[in-house]
Amino acid sequence: MTRRNRRRRVWVVLLGVAAVAVIVGVVFAVSAAQRWFHTVTAQPPGIGTTLLAPAQSKAQQALDGGRVDAASEEATRFLAAQPTAYWLTPEQNPPGTAGGTVSDLLAQARSQDAVLSIVVYGLPERDCGNHSAGGLSPDAYRSWLSEIGGALKTAPDMDKVVILEPDSLALAGECGNLDERVVQLREAVHALEGPGTWIYLDGGHSGWLSPAEMASLISAVSVDDSIRGFATNVSNYRSTADEFDYAHAVSERLGGLHAVIDTSRNGRANAGEEWCNPPGQRVGDPGGTYGDDVVDTNLWIKPPGESDGPCHGGPAAGVWWPEAAVNLTDGLRE
Repeated sequence: MTRRNRRRRVWVVLLGVAAVAVIVGVVFAVSAAQRWFHTVTAQPPGIGTTLLAPAQSKAQQALDGGRVDAASEEATRFLAAQPTAYWLTPEQNPPGTAGGTVSDLLAQARSQDAVLSIVVYGLPERDCGNHSAGGLSPDAYRSWLSEIGGALKTAPDMDKVVILEPDSLALAGECGNLDERVVQLREAVHALEGPGTWIYLDGGHSGWLSPAEMASLISAVSVDDSIRGFATNVSNYRSTADEFDYAHAVSERLGGLHAVIDTSRNGRANAGEEWCNPPGQRVGDPGGTYGDDVVDTNLWIKPPGESDGPCHGGPAAGVWWPEAAVNLTDGLRE
């Protein structure tokens, strides 16, 4: 080989090395930029947050399926358009389908520039045999959670709100299964956590357990920074003011842990101790209306129009109930 050819070969090698270095540098720069972008843009829900109004809501399904009569159509259309959490349950989103549902919801949220809020509601022996009894076996539950968490992690640049297993902690003492619940919830948190995912544990409500009792239950889960906080008043009718006071009292015992409050059906807040389809109630203030240094904001978590169970003439828990939709929105539809 001549000296000239050797020199040309050396230059080719050097240019190749330089090109590889540039490519590697770009990859690292993009990766770092993405990490920085996700870090600085991730925001928990707050005042002004708009949740997705999911196309899979029971109200929208009733409209799409032509199962709405003239008396309830206006109320059903009104509620279908409201930003509300979507409840993932194994009954309607069984293992093998839940991940696809989450992916579809994420696509809807991205296209609408909205925040996705989901309720994960499928743990073993759910609701201790009460109106919402059901859930998965322990092994199926872990697989289901992994599927949901995997789908959430595909959108690290989006903020996602996860309300994890309502009633699971507040009801544990009555059910006698606190030790099991704590382990299950820890595993659930670790399966679902990821960039931009804000997880809220069950926080009961102001008319149930004392702040000290509720704080003790939440602290037993011991998931450090993996959760954002706790959710109160889910599927209940307590006043927003009472729930703010309660959330502050619980948070004070937990070192300032944050909270969200369900205001989907507390527009009158006069149900007292009655929790199963109490008559005369109204939807509450829209999500993103209130917030402070402890309460991130209020949200519509329980979809108005879905029954609490077979009481006061209602169908099974979670079933769309046109009469409830009409009553809850009376005087509000325009």
